[in-house]
Amino acid sequence: MTKEIEINPDLDLVLERVIDVPRELVWKAWTDVEQLKRWFVPKPWSVADCRIDIRPGGEFTTVMRSPEGEEFPSSGCFLEVVENERLVFTSALLPGFRPTPKVSGDHELPFTAFILLEPEGVGTRYRAILIHGDPQSKKTHEDMGFESGWGAALDQMVEMISSEQ
Repeated sequence: MTKEIEINPDLDLVLERVIDVPRELVWKAWTDVEQLKRWFVPKPWSVADCRIDIRPGGEFTTVMRSPEGEEFPSSGCFLEVVENERLVFTSALLPGFRPTPKVSGDHELPFTAFILLEPEGVGTRYRAILIHGDPQSKKTHEDMGFESGWGAALDQMVEMISSEQ
């Protein structure tokens, strides 16, 4: 599965862990709006709104809310959906594969994300790969706290799933 993606260390960010929850439950956490709202951003941030249309060309929109109440919308679309295995989405396209207009905010940092899930014992090998078009975009994303932020969100997801088993 991951052999298809050639990681370029100058352009790409990778978070990989083996987590102690089944991949079907990880998939549900990524594709169920109510579940995603509970873990997707590191606390004390929250998700104020979320829309998921889980199909190629379908919408993936989140509105992150800071502890001070400021909201940060992010819109994109799914490129590939393979249930329980692979979820690929991008911020460079809107639903229906429509290119994003040149506006401020999230679309100034376009990226494509691969969420790859493989069975590993009773758990899951979880890989989040974010690919960028240029080294500066990668650095900006890294400086925004990719590793700590995506890592904290993953910890929250695992905690949520574990508490419900």
